[in-house]
Amino acid sequence: MLEVRELSKAFGGLRAVDQASLDVRAGEIVGLIGPNGAGKTTLFATIAGFHKPDTGRITLQGHDITGLAPHRICAAGMVRTFQITQPFARISVRENIMVGAYFRTADRHEAANLAEAVATQVGMGNQLDRPGSDLTVAGRKRLELARALATRPKLLLLDEIAGGLTEHEAAELVGELKRIKAAGVTMIWIEHVVHALLAIADRLFVINFGCKLAEGEPRAVMANADVQRVYMGMEA
Repeated sequence: MLEVRELSKAFGGLRAVDQASLDVRAGEIVGLIGPNGAGKTTLFATIAGFHKPDTGRITLQGHDITGLAPHRICAAGMVRTFQITQPFARISVRENIMVGAYFRTADRHEAANLAEAVATQVGMGNQLDRPGSDLTVAGRKRLELARALATRPKLLLLDEIAGGLTEHEAAELVGELKRIKAAGVTMIWIEHVVHALLAIADRLFVINFGCKLAEGEPRAVMANADVQRVYMGMEA
């Protein structure tokens, strides 16, 4: 579904992403991990069109999307969430999700119906009339997910969506992501809550200093000595 080939992005003298290559097959959940500052979010932002790559190529379902604007990439079927959630505080959960739904329809009634369906899918069906400002951290994370899903993506890029959640909330999130996967949405998930990733990811991709360090089956990757040293701090 997604092919990233030798992607690089630098900011001045800092090469945040350094010739990274990544494949994602349809129906997978691929976890993207690495230490703080490894280049994970820059890689996401470049894939999703928020940064233009210096070198490299990105194809989505066989179509070259390298350097396209985010709205054109969204139209092609790929959308991202953001680590720092920013709901529209003065409007309802329903209307927040409709912002995403309007990307696919101009009809208000249809957008409202889609928003309600997506809210139910992520466990917010009973919060549709709450203002965005009243949501907990977990509620804002779910809303971020719901707004992205309302664009009807084929590939969803999740940026630390479990960050700040309790263990119980993270477990609920994993259950919701399993249902979203079963509905046909492929995902790449940046996350520091490793136990959540291990519960659902088909493969892990590890980067450090913008370069690929390891990839493969999750438990095999986590047992890799280089991953343990760099990502988990196991120097000894």
